[in-house]
Amino acid sequence: MYKLVIIPLAFLVFFIITPTQAQFTIDAETGLAFPGYNDVRIPGTSGTLFSFQDDFEAEGPVIPYRIRLGYTFNEKNHIFALYAPLGIDYKGTANRDINFESSVFEQGQALDGYYQFNSYRLTYRRDILTAGNLLVGVGFTAKIRDAQVRLANDQGLSDKKDDLGFVPLLHLYTAYDLGGENLIYFEGDGLAGGPGRAFDLFLGAKLPLTDHIAIKAGYRFLEGGADVDEVYNFTLVQFAVAGLFLQL
Repeated sequence: MYKLVIIPLAFLVFFIITPTQAQFTIDAETGLAFPGYNDVRIPGTSGTLFSFQDDFEAEGPVIPYRIRLGYTFNEKNHIFALYAPLGIDYKGTANRDINFESSVFEQGQALDGYYQFNSYRLTYRRDILTAGNLLVGVGFTAKIRDAQVRLANDQGLSDKKDDLGFVPLLHLYTAYDLGGENLIYFEGDGLAGGPGRAFDLFLGAKLPLTDHIAIKAGYRFLEGGADVDEVYNFTLVQFAVAGLFLQL
């Protein structure tokens, strides 16, 4: 539901501002996800610690996608609205009794697991340094996290924990033009402190095909989690990425 709020809100901001030399972009991305550690204890203070990575097997392949709308105005200012869903199915056998949320899954039971981490973001970035072929920009991101962890057994017992919340992040972008607008670039959102952390980092290349179309390829690193009374969960997912840019 949040994509129905954030994306129209982003366009509202776009059209309220009336800059010169405005430019719209669409950044569509897919690839292959490689789940790493995914440690869970729910509730965070009294649940059983288990690992989706070590105690279960991911049902794959995991093929994610994300869509980002961009708006550039006055050359150095950028606004982005991102929709990035992610869901991973797991199967395994409980090697001990698992106290999860309000249920107990007994040792030896075959279990289905599900991990969801959908992200909805609104980002503002300003380019602060242009030196030769180098460009650096900084900004901030307002993120809505829509996460869920779920376990179910063959006897019909199922339980889940939803985690919906707002996360403020810092944003960094740096690019080097190899010539002809062929770019090597880094872009990321991230912040750490208090009971948790969140990082979404990309390193790759952007290659123009025409004046209005470019392709990208690279590596994405998604990591984070929280350690609070209700939830303990830290997760790493790495991605081989391919994508398409459209300039409108």
